[in-house]
Amino acid sequence: MLEKLAKQTAIYGISTIVVRFLSYLLTPIYTRIFGQEAYGIVTDVYALIPFALVLLSMGMESSYFRFAAKAEAQGGEKAQIEARKRHLFATTWGANLVAAALFFVIVWLFREPITHLMGEAYVGHSEYIMLVALIIFFDVATMIPFSRLRERGEALRFVLLKACSVVINVSLAIGFELVGLFDSEFGVGWVFVTNLVASVVTFLLILRTVDRTLPHIDTQQLRKIFAYSLPLLIGGIAGTANEFIDRQMIKYIIPTDSMAQLGIYGAICKIAVVMTLFTQMYRLAAEPFFLSNFSQSEFKESNAAALKYYMMVSMMIFLGIALFRDLFALIVGRDFREGIFILPVILGGNVLAGVWLNLSFWYKREEKTRFAVYVTMVGLVFTIIFNLLLLPRWGYYGGAWARLIAESAMVVVSYYLNRRYFPTPYDLKRIAEYVVLGVGLYFVSEAAISTLCLQGAMLYALNLCLFSLYVIYAVRRENINLEALIRSVLKRKR
Repeated sequence: MLEKLAKQTAIYGISTIVVRFLSYLLTPIYTRIFGQEAYGIVTDVYALIPFALVLLSMGMESSYFRFAAKAEAQGGEKAQIEARKRHLFATTWGANLVAAALFFVIVWLFREPITHLMGEAYVGHSEYIMLVALIIFFDVATMIPFSRLRERGEALRFVLLKACSVVINVSLAIGFELVGLFDSEFGVGWVFVTNLVASVVTFLLILRTVDRTLPHIDTQQLRKIFAYSLPLLIGGIAGTANEFIDRQMIKYIIPTDSMAQLGIYGAICKIAVVMTLFTQMYRLAAEPFFLSNFSQSEFKESNAAALKYYMMVSMMIFLGIALFRDLFALIVGRDFREGIFILPVILGGNVLAGVWLNLSFWYKREEKTRFAVYVTMVGLVFTIIFNLLLLPRWGYYGGAWARLIAESAMVVVSYYLNRRYFPTPYDLKRIAEYVVLGVGLYFVSEAAISTLCLQGAMLYALNLCLFSLYVIYAVRRENINLEALIRSVLKRKR
């Protein structure tokens, strides 16, 4: 079973890496076009969009996977099962469309007050707000159709549609730069135009995958779905708030150059692309996998093994980026590289985000989704408290540490709940080995820089040896046959 998860993760992963690589071409483009303050607007907006998406999705994605599994469990002819799934799709999609439409209308009616609330940088540019509202509308409209593709195991189709959106976005950005539109008075607004065009095209393309199913809300079924998804929604709001509230607090708490610091912080967060990619591709594969029909013992065994391997790979990625962070700094413009020293802290927070994700699957499976609220609210409280304490003193560096502390608190609470209500045999000793080894090798490199003053080729050689040491240890410790694994993935793709 775990082999299936590994294959699905690899399939999503290889494709997602290509797609996100294209997407991240926007980072070196925009950080070279715009100054720190202008890029601060981009960082600010794209931190708020995920929050809006979580709010408007209403936990329907996880609900769709869970109720689709229930539809299969009811048994019957294939046509009967498919009819139940189609009905579920129509209801969840319809609910999301209604929520998205109401959101757009509200933003349109109150666009001027929202503009002033966003800050001085937005005054006189209410069109920014409306463009972003349209982006959110179309992105919400595609959420359930994309979830349907994941539930069906149509990874290739899923990724091709995502890739199309990214290619359009990047192509338009390059084209707009070549004709000088980013230098016009509208400036940053063209960033949102490129995104909107990509979102609209993606929406039109994904309509071809819905098999002529029209959105239709079954209120009785929707009540059952909401009973499951409401705690996930509340938890998702709090969880996403953890992701964007540091950006907002940087904007409002730091007394001077707040938008410039926000721009630097956002750019450095973008550099952690590989860790973000790994966490995302793991989520894409793991969520429908763990929410399908498993016996309790099978679930526990698979979930425990998954966390161990997640930590093994994530610490490998952590080392690969942290040890060579000066090379990764070249991704962003020169004005933003001063913040590269916070990258290891950001990477640590991303690793812990994946741990918390893995620890959440059990209560989603057991339909005890109220625990999501407990965990994420703890994270939100820690985020607010430590940002208030650290931002005035350390600036955006304090924001990075506040997020790391908050993610740590969420992992601790998640693990406590698991031990109390659904004890899972996680291999803590092996997990600790990978964490201690990874962090230890990183500090060996830092010590070499500070005490031996290593730099240039000598430092790269040392870091390459340290990274190789971790990889060799992990592969041998788990007795991984890399050749066989690669062949298996390639065979599955064919």
